[in-house]
Amino acid sequence: MKRKYVPDLKRQMAQGEANYLRLMKLLPDLDDCDRRDFQVVVENQRAVVSLVVDERFTYTTSVVVSQRYENASDWLTAPKLVVRLYHDARVAEVICARQRRQLSGVYPYPNRQMRQPDEKAQLNAFLGEWLGHCLAHGQQLEEVFAR
Repeated sequence: MKRKYVPDLKRQMAQGEANYLRLMKLLPDLDDCDRRDFQVVVENQRAVVSLVVDERFTYTTSVVVSQRYENASDWLTAPKLVVRLYHDARVAEVICARQRRQLSGVYPYPNRQMRQPDEKAQLNAFLGEWLGHCLAHGQQLEEVFAR
């Protein structure tokens, strides 16, 4: 008999803290900035990663992280995640992907939507890799002027 999936809370919190720090490096002026675009080039394929502030409250901020490809096929679906930043806890987590409803921490398997039992954990790990790639290889598209 297959064992039931049990979330690893330590790993999820560590991932959330790391993602929060990555987002704050990419958006250091989060209180004043509503959008930031980065160009990422991988093997002659150019993509633009956008960070757009969707909601801003005292203790939380929601940011839409999306990517669009230059010369992409219509068959290629670009990733899009909604990430909530909890400023008091200094944690960021994916709350939904692609206009879907809010993600659950655990899904029974099998299910109608064909979601993985640990889909939310997988999306948070993907977000970490994505943001890390932007930090390592991204180029900011707007001009920066010194005063």
